[in-house]
Amino acid sequence: MNDAQPHTRRNAPALKLHVPEPPFRPGDTPDFSSVEVPPAGSTPRPDTTAAARETFPLVDTLVRVLDESGRAVGPWDPKLDPDTLRKMLRDMVTVRVFDDRMYRAQRQGKTSFYMKCTGEEAIAVATAAAMHRDDMHFPTYRQQGLLVSRGYPLVKMMCQIYSNAGDHMKGRQLPIMYSDKAHGFFSISGNLGTQYPQAVGWAMASAIKGDSRIAMGWIGDGATAEGDFHSAMTFATVYNAPVILAVVNNQWAISSFSGIAGGERATFAARAVGYGMAGLRVDGNDALAVHAAVQWASERARGNNGPTLIEFFTYRAEGHSTSDDPTGYRPAGEAQAWPLGDPIERLKAHLIALGEWDEERHAELQKSADTEVRAAQKEAEKLGILSEQGRTNIESMFEDVYAEIPWHIAEQRDQALRESK
Repeated sequence: MNDAQPHTRRNAPALKLHVPEPPFRPGDTPDFSSVEVPPAGSTPRPDTTAAARETFPLVDTLVRVLDESGRAVGPWDPKLDPDTLRKMLRDMVTVRVFDDRMYRAQRQGKTSFYMKCTGEEAIAVATAAAMHRDDMHFPTYRQQGLLVSRGYPLVKMMCQIYSNAGDHMKGRQLPIMYSDKAHGFFSISGNLGTQYPQAVGWAMASAIKGDSRIAMGWIGDGATAEGDFHSAMTFATVYNAPVILAVVNNQWAISSFSGIAGGERATFAARAVGYGMAGLRVDGNDALAVHAAVQWASERARGNNGPTLIEFFTYRAEGHSTSDDPTGYRPAGEAQAWPLGDPIERLKAHLIALGEWDEERHAELQKSADTEVRAAQKEAEKLGILSEQGRTNIESMFEDVYAEIPWHIAEQRDQALRESK
């Protein structure tokens, strides 16, 4: 029989594959009523020394702290002081303003590429507030809030985006792929999934040395389908590595919805169960819940009680990047229909409910952030934009690979310099 022809047995059903499809496509009216959102404060908080299996019920719910009126409720309330809350709000607003300015810069031809984290600002910012400054992060490309929260200069971030003379990586990384050891920010990789084994390896080395620093690895929901995810989970669990592994589930991996990576069958946090690792699923638009979950996982790792997988459940409000048009694969208004709201508005409402904030101060904060970002952009652009690069310091592209430049590389360098004149 021809192998291309179907081979069926009598009375046996024909086999077929299931290809996941997102619930809504362009032209549809998004309806998220099927998304289960438990009441804030209803999820129990195990002790940080608890056995991993005690967290398994938490992988199918959501750790939530802020209720609909902006109050912090339940056992996960981190009880943060007003100054810390205001700092987090300021950082989140700064990140959003920074994203908007750099998005415009890309549209103006000043850089080739940019990726926004609109709607996800609470995840990186609250994480930075919950961890020690000398802990190491292995981020993906929507954690710019880690740098902003740790006081990394906005001008340096912009110089990297423009690949200009102020770019300390000399234009060797794609725009937004930052790197800074002093700020605990490992080089972003465009090869998705690599951050996980790198974070686990770094954490294992920290434990081998008897250090006290922990690591955190970051990926999106789509990258959980990479082999690196599973290798890292195995090593982290087997060796009890002091690491936090974050999955930012923003529902979309470029134009593929999370079901293609397995999110249709189970939560991403549920993958912790199969490895015997502690797992949490967290409302990623609730800054207090993010802080509480990361603080819990940090304490667990520092106490040699094992790694934690955290799924941050959120929504990517903008396109995947400036190269993406989300109207081609999802309906208009879907971001506004997302049931977990806007993280900035939710934290703002909480501060107002505490009597520690008001609309006037918030307007002033937005104005101040806009002024700061515009000033940084003006300063960065004094050193040039991307389209103006490539005419000077040509020899730098041949450096920092070999301790001593081989003859054939030296010949290429000399030829490039001659032809540039």
